[in-house]
Amino acid sequence: MSAQESFRAALLDPAQPLPEGLGDGHGGPAGRRFAVYRNNVAVSLTEALESGFPTVLKLIGPTNFRGLAGLYLRAHPPTSPLMMLYGAGFPDFIAGVKQLGHLGYLPDVALLDLALRRAYHAADAAPVTPETLAAVPPEELSDLRLTLAPAVRLVPSRWPIHGIHRFNHSPGAPKPRARGEDVLVTRPEFDPIPRLLPRNGAGFVAALLADKTLSAAQAAAGEGFDPAPVLALLLQDRCITAVEIRR
Repeated sequence: MSAQESFRAALLDPAQPLPEGLGDGHGGPAGRRFAVYRNNVAVSLTEALESGFPTVLKLIGPTNFRGLAGLYLRAHPPTSPLMMLYGAGFPDFIAGVKQLGHLGYLPDVALLDLALRRAYHAADAAPVTPETLAAVPPEELSDLRLTLAPAVRLVPSRWPIHGIHRFNHSPGAPKPRARGEDVLVTRPEFDPIPRLLPRNGAGFVAALLADKTLSAAQAAAGEGFDPAPVLALLLQDRCITAVEIRR
């Protein structure tokens, strides 16, 4: 193990021995100073996860979350100095923790938390006006392609993740219903918003994000799907940034 790897391992895991060669500046070992530094790093990373996954924090409680964060940060040290990027693998990590297996919805809730954070930090983009879309000739609508804003995120789930998020963050919200829910994350102003999509709406949005035409997106959503409510939502939340007729 290199000196750098030894230092990183000891920094994230208090069970590891003190890296060789570290002193306290007075000729003695750096034990206490290194312990303080190690604790500060662990606290900072844990706080980054708490900030990035507030719904998970609410669901399992602060004590359990800190324990989970400790396991994660030792297995997945940061690869970027930007703390807003830390925790990208947290949902998959949660899915692999056997003790949380009875909370089957938790990884998808974490994915929604992550999508909201990424949407918050996404680049700005000017939306088109409803008049722009209305000006497209009806005979060309099937070949229309929509460019969606960088902040748009799609989180499909077999769990009621929209209801779980709402119940934990909106006072007076009803208890989640036992059903799958697909969520569209938008950012019409400064803060991202989780929007519940209608049935098969996720397939429609996923096709738009894959640069499919409007007709192809409607086909992807399935027979009988009405795209009007989703298109209205995309316009309302300023998600459409360009329209193009391209076969």
